[in-house]
Order: sequence, then C-alpha cells, then structure tokens
Amino acid sequence: MDLIEIRFHGRGGQGAVIASRLLAEAAFIEGKDVQAFPFFGVERRGAPVTAFTKIDDRPIRIKSEIYEPDHVIVLDTALLGYIDVVQGLKPGGRVLINCPLERAAQYRARSKAPIDAVDGTGIAIGHGLGSRESPIVNTSMLGAFARSSGLVGIDAVAEAIRRQVRRKVEANIEAARDAHDRVDTMEG
Repeated sequence: MDLIEIRFHGRGGQGAVIASRLLAEAAFIEGKDVQAFPFFGVERRGAPVTAFTKIDDRPIRIKSEIYEPDHVIVLDTALLGYIDVVQGLKPGGRVLINCPLERAAQYRARSKAPIDAVDGTGIAIGHGLGSRESPIVNTSMLGAFARSSGLVGIDAVAEAIRRQVRRKVEANIEAARDAHDRVDTMEG
C-alpha cells in the first residue's frame, strides 16, 4: 500500500477528531504506520473542524495537513453549503457523507466524485450516542468507511473503539457495525 490520506470534515462535538484517531488506531492494529491530527479554526462546539489520518505500509515521515486526500468523510452535510470538501480530492478518490439514504442521490447528482452514504445520525441516535439535537456520529461514520473503503476491517475498528473510547463502548461498537452493514456505496 502506498500512502493513503483521509480528510474528515465535521463540526465541533460530532467526533471528527476522535474518528481520525480511531481510524489510525484501527490501521495500526492491522500493522500499518499511521498519523492522525486535527486542524481547529474557532475552537467551539458546532464550529467547523477538519481532521486528518494518514496510513501507509512504510514509515510516514512528513507531517502536514492533507491537501490532496484519497478519501473525504463528511460528518455534517450542512458543511457542503460553504466548504469545498472535495477540494484537492485525488482522481479515483471517494467521499463518504452522513445523510439519510433517500437524500444520497441529490448529493451524487451534484458531485463529480463517487459518493457513498450512510445515515450516521440515525444510527448514532438509535444507539444512544449523543442526543437527538447533537448526535455523536464518529463511530457510525468510521464503521461505514471501513466497508466503503476497504482500508481497515470492522474488527480492527471495534478493537480501536475498545482501546480508545471511554464511554458507551459497546454502543459505539454496535453503531460502527450497524453503519458498516448499512452503508450505501456508489461504484464509480
């Protein structure tokens, strides 16, 4: 495997930073070299947050933001209205968005990149993660990403959650597995 770069777009409180760390942990469990780090603008709940994960079979020597990602994960579709989340997406790159599946077609129609979708919000609420007003969708999105990308296995994701998450561990694992089974992938 050559270097794979993943960029997360979310809002403060949704778990984008934790998702990037969990993805790195899952890849590390599978024997990869990893990096995960956030970029914060205004540090407050609800503000846009970007986080990054790098995965490679070889040591990763360069620490930098990701400007040309292989994959983009969008935790909140409201960000699509004012952030170009696909900026720099490599040819053949994929986007995973958190949206009700019946809305996936409208996002796909407006995008040049292949878009996979999962109702991460509904899954998080169903598993009691966060509240209806402020669901925490990170583990749902990570489970969906494991399936849509094939970069890490769902068992490694579950183990990463066991190692890193302190509250509602089993609910987070079940949310990841549920999203893994329910992601709507687009071949492209």
